[in-house]
Amino acid sequence: MVAVTRTPRSNWIEQGLLALSSGGPDAVRIESLAQALGVTKGGFYGHFADRNALLEEMLDTWERESTDEVRAQVEREGGDPQTKIRRAGLLTFSDERLPIDLAVRDWARRDPTVAERLRRVDNHRMEYARELFGAICSDPDEVEARALLAFCLAVGKHFLAADHHDRTRQDVVVRAADLLFGRTPDEY
Repeated sequence: MVAVTRTPRSNWIEQGLLALSSGGPDAVRIESLAQALGVTKGGFYGHFADRNALLEEMLDTWERESTDEVRAQVEREGGDPQTKIRRAGLLTFSDERLPIDLAVRDWARRDPTVAERLRRVDNHRMEYARELFGAICSDPDEVEARALLAFCLAVGKHFLAADHHDRTRQDVVVRAADLLFGRTPDEY
């Protein structure tokens, strides 16, 4: 007798997050996920009561990975506050995490429950940014402003369609980050 191998719960969640990132919450369909995983949709119900349960697990995973896991990795790898701030931004908005984050932001515009979840995640991220900027700046108003500007830069650069004359977007982003840290180009 051959043992039946179940598709792990994490695979369904991961595939759901991929679908979310490419097509929004409407793209998260059990049949489509099963097809992408190469399994029947019957296995889905061994893990989840329904599609809403999967969506909730997906949001739980996104929240944990984009806050707690990012912070843990940044702290584990250490460094000065500037290094930690950069690393947190790179991890939070990595090529893997960014499409999911942007999809959740779009989803939150239409779903108040998701909007509340996004608020909690953004508050968690801002609190960590405040903590790190607070280690390099003593003025609470400046800490708040720098944390906000860093967060706006990290998220907003993906929505801005402007050109930067003879500069690349990356050049401008790097210079903006330098300004956040109070560095001048001659300090390199």
